[in-house]
Amino acid sequence: MTAYEKLVARFKKKSALSGASAILHWDSAVMMPDGGADARAEQLATLGVLLHELTTDSEVSDLLDTAEAQVTSLDKWQVANLREMRHGWRHANAVDADLVEALSHATSKCEMIWRTAREEDDFKQLVPSLEEVVNLSKKMAAVKAEAFNVSPYDALLDQFEPGCTSEAIDVLFDDLGSFLPSFLEEVLELQAAGPSFEMPEGPFPIKAQKDLGMDFMGALTFDFNRGRLDTSHHPFTGGIPDDVRLTTRYEDNDFTQSLMGTLHETGHALYEQNLPAKWRGQPVGDARGMALHESQSLFVEMQLSRSPEFLSFALPKIRAAFSGEGDNWTYDNFKRLYHNVERGFIRVDADEVTYPLHVILRYRLEVALLSGDLAIQDLPGAWNDGMQELLGIRPPNNKLGCLQDIHWPGGAIGYFPTYTMGALAAAQFYQKAISSIPGVEQQIEAGDFSNLIGWLSTNIHELGSLKSTDEVLETATGEKLGTEAFKEHLRKRYL
Repeated sequence: MTAYEKLVARFKKKSALSGASAILHWDSAVMMPDGGADARAEQLATLGVLLHELTTDSEVSDLLDTAEAQVTSLDKWQVANLREMRHGWRHANAVDADLVEALSHATSKCEMIWRTAREEDDFKQLVPSLEEVVNLSKKMAAVKAEAFNVSPYDALLDQFEPGCTSEAIDVLFDDLGSFLPSFLEEVLELQAAGPSFEMPEGPFPIKAQKDLGMDFMGALTFDFNRGRLDTSHHPFTGGIPDDVRLTTRYEDNDFTQSLMGTLHETGHALYEQNLPAKWRGQPVGDARGMALHESQSLFVEMQLSRSPEFLSFALPKIRAAFSGEGDNWTYDNFKRLYHNVERGFIRVDADEVTYPLHVILRYRLEVALLSGDLAIQDLPGAWNDGMQELLGIRPPNNKLGCLQDIHWPGGAIGYFPTYTMGALAAAQFYQKAISSIPGVEQQIEAGDFSNLIGWLSTNIHELGSLKSTDEVLETATGEKLGTEAFKEHLRKRYL
């Protein structure tokens, strides 16, 4: 076997262990009884150490050096695969197994405490465990920053969006930060001058909500033979490409939350299911990064599912699911409902106009947490002040404020910016897809999404990690990641 072939065999083993870890994470959030938390934390920590050892074994370094010296014998996919192997090795080799194990234990514990703290609106309950997660994340960031010669924040960001920097994010977010506040005021003023939406009256049976969501998932080409939908405190997508696990959450008086959550996660799931099958178990076969991943969820939830064409297709199904009749169930009322803009507290329920402001807040706060400029116990006040500054509202409690997201308890510092990067990319992809596919808007209205999802698959999903995010965007749309398509989309939809 060549050095490259030996690496492939090793990374296939790593992928199998990683897949097992992903399923255990999903099970922890969805099915595991609270009493199983300690045992599950131990299992996940053990898997984390094994994964770390598989990558940092001294043989891997030698194999990488040898394979890179023989790179001319490899095709473009193999070259990209080798590049991604080296990237993963650099991240793993920068830290020791003890830190990996400690952070895994800490995040498993903190996630469980977060569930109770959020439900009871008790931030103090979360402080000790969240401090431990943040402190360990600081250690992780410091050693990786030294190894990569980047800032600590950029070292963590690179785990979720390879090659991205806070400098690049600041350019995008400064542009949005100067545009969105005045645009929001303009939209709210226009909205106030017209008729308001009327919320359809519930209750809406949970089973009917789930059946409706699964109906739309199937229409969007989700393969239920390789995935499933369940319920959790926070909507998310987990698992592996051939065993994709989606979750959403339900309110019996508001079906729109679960429906949009399901559609959002379906975008993630389609990306996973359509990754290149030939490269399963190899780094180049993985999704490029979370900016593209979030672009796919927001493409489905925001760009597509709130479009007039999709609403025309979806409304008869929604009416049938809940036996809806009367003025609250008209097309015009639902369009106002799904295009409603408001200053809300909850990120996952936010509209397209305010959503980036929620992300900018979290980005600023996690940068401050990592640098030490913000102490954990001061997080609620800083959060509320930031909400007041960016959105003009102040959360009445921490459940509607800094306790709403699982990301920091789960150790995902550096993840939040990818949501808005994804929104920007989604606007660019949707604009190009609509202009490139003949008759696609009529197809959407008829409930035929095969060509649209096929375009996404060809231009994004099937590329895996062959190209960088900007290369994927440039090839598909002719532009690198920017704000103009997103701003144009907002003006067209909301003004």
